[in-house]
Amino acid sequence: MSKKIASAAIRGAKDVYQEAREELDQALEEYDSGAKVEFPNTAYFLPVYYSMTGTEIDTVGGLKTVLDDVEQLLPEEPSDELWTPYLGHTLDAGMATLFADEVIEGLKYVEEPIPYHMEENCPPEGDDFWLGAANDNMFRKRGLEFVDGSAPGFAAIVGAAPDNETAVDIAKELQEKNLYVFMSGSNPEGVSFAEQLREEGVQMGWDTRLVPFGKDITATVFALGFASRVAMAFGGVEPGDYRRNLTYNKNRTYAFVLALDEVDDRKYAQAAGAINFGFPTVADTDIPEILPTGICTYEHVVAMPKQTDEEDIHDEIVQKAIEVRGLKVEIDEVPVPVSYGPAFEGQIIRKEDVHVEFGGQRTPSFEYLRMFDDSDAVEDGKVTLEGPDVDDVEPGTQLPLGIVVDVYGRDMQEDFEPVMERMIHTYFNQASGIWHNGQRDINWIRISQEAVAEGFTIEHIGDVLHARLHQEYGAVADKIQVRLYTEEEKVLEKQELAREAYSERDDRIREMTDEEVDTFYSCVLCQSFAPDHVCIITPERSGLCGGYTWLDAKANYEIIPSGPNQPVKKGECLDEVSGKWRGVNEYLEEASRGNLTEFSAYSMMDAPMTSCGCFECIATLVPTANGVMIVPREFDGMTPAGMTFSTMAGQVGGGVQTPGFIGISKLYITSDKFISADGGHPRIVWMPKTLKQDVGELLNKKVEEKHGIENFTEMIADEEIATKEEEVVEFLQEVGHPALELEPMM
Repeated sequence: MSKKIASAAIRGAKDVYQEAREELDQALEEYDSGAKVEFPNTAYFLPVYYSMTGTEIDTVGGLKTVLDDVEQLLPEEPSDELWTPYLGHTLDAGMATLFADEVIEGLKYVEEPIPYHMEENCPPEGDDFWLGAANDNMFRKRGLEFVDGSAPGFAAIVGAAPDNETAVDIAKELQEKNLYVFMSGSNPEGVSFAEQLREEGVQMGWDTRLVPFGKDITATVFALGFASRVAMAFGGVEPGDYRRNLTYNKNRTYAFVLALDEVDDRKYAQAAGAINFGFPTVADTDIPEILPTGICTYEHVVAMPKQTDEEDIHDEIVQKAIEVRGLKVEIDEVPVPVSYGPAFEGQIIRKEDVHVEFGGQRTPSFEYLRMFDDSDAVEDGKVTLEGPDVDDVEPGTQLPLGIVVDVYGRDMQEDFEPVMERMIHTYFNQASGIWHNGQRDINWIRISQEAVAEGFTIEHIGDVLHARLHQEYGAVADKIQVRLYTEEEKVLEKQELAREAYSERDDRIREMTDEEVDTFYSCVLCQSFAPDHVCIITPERSGLCGGYTWLDAKANYEIIPSGPNQPVKKGECLDEVSGKWRGVNEYLEEASRGNLTEFSAYSMMDAPMTSCGCFECIATLVPTANGVMIVPREFDGMTPAGMTFSTMAGQVGGGVQTPGFIGISKLYITSDKFISADGGHPRIVWMPKTLKQDVGELLNKKVEEKHGIENFTEMIADEEIATKEEEVVEFLQEVGHPALELEPMM
């Protein structure tokens, strides 16, 4: 352990503590001690402090407790006369720094106006682009990417690159490796990495995985707070179980710190805080190193000037950090002239930047994937275009577009067609400068002027699809050919064929029931983050994340037999009403390593399905109304239960069975099997207005057919009608809601 690093980290920790103490003293003069202190819309209070101590801090006065703990943690600097081990003291100084960071940052949310842009993405212009702490909605929305591996980890960048061009190159390399980039702090000249990207017109925000937390170095704590919440929300780690939280992050959250430009005492202190989590630091300056393994998987602190020639430092720093963290990054090559990877999925192409666009109700456009039984009907790798390409039109042009993907494979099945077709959306959006929205014949596609300048053409759309479908579905797709049409007459002709196929597919899945199959499918994709969670997918109950139907899971199993979707034989029926089968229970016990022994497919009160944290909605009991409310992830208001979505999510996630709470997909809301053992759809008493709009038409149709109730959604309260339980009950009585006549749920 380096004495210089230990001394600097301890000095830095004391410096941050002193600032926090002064800020708190000033706040106590300006505000009442009971004034609210909270990061936006989170159930995790001050996440690092809460995860380590289990103590809920939500007032200005409560911050005194945090600083008292910081004072207890702060060690003395190493003595010149007496040698003592440095590591423990350095780690204590690092954790003390993170606690003090949260006090400083928490007080910013008491200020008026709050000095952060409280949105998911940075605004296109202006200096107000720092995003601050992620709220729980953003956190959970991104959580699935860490779970399924599409985001293998994150890089926390402090300081600034030598110049803007280098900053852009580092950011793009991290994006191409699918990593999130969390930015904070600045160099001695007051320049930050995020500001360098801003000056170069780089889009930043959660959608592009380039997240500027704050210009102050104390904003670094938001990255560690994100990691702490991952452990609590997905890993089932209890608040206060600091040992499990830190071990969980070391083993499951692959993150590292890139320290750019001068590393001062405060940055050493932040690095010491990160080392507690097993996150190493790689610097581009000649600082002391800590090379032995221990808290981190491999090295703790690495200085690039000691590793390579000066001119190669910034070309090699990302790869070195990935190596030091032990992160395995898989990149599939796609033969297109633009950068490619999941990090580009969130990009926005504004109207003034468009070279050509298709669909969006402006021109006819569709995408259609079909299988052929005859191998000779498909020529692998062939891409054809009938009609004008980008070179034939002026910037801002609107064209029709037909995309027909022909697939032949000995093991290809019709059921795989919609699964593979839906991936077109993802594959397009992963190309830098290409934007895609919608599906089927309601898609909307834009190609930017920048992408065209780099050489991207309409024919490259076919190259993207050929490469990516082979990479992910090579087990069933032997040959893939892509036909592209930009002549309107031809587009309209092919569109009719596609619509006939869409209709046939919809009829096939809509008519499927749980009773007609003897096999369900599991999904254990989220066990990397929620080890005890097991999702059981049936024809009438899709995966709670909304990403998998029974057909999707079936297709994924047949394509990747060793993957996260496994067949589960139902076996003997133990309870037809609640949906219990011996085979399912036996699989559940095995897959959860004995932590779960029973599962009810149709009840939220009796052995309900567990949740990982990636659910689209939460359904929870409203006792006085004898019904349930359904809250979607995007709703950030207060509910009649007196809890926000984030607070309820803490009751449901982590692979725990919680009667009265279940995580569900939006699709399941309109299923005939929706909590059918508990009374079904007539139990729904409250949901936000936006969710009513999303599911209302089909829900009304289902309830009228099954229960003879017309316009059922008009009987469901929403946030404009009721925000308290007693208001919900009053409304239900006014409209004669059927839940009031049903047997008690409890």
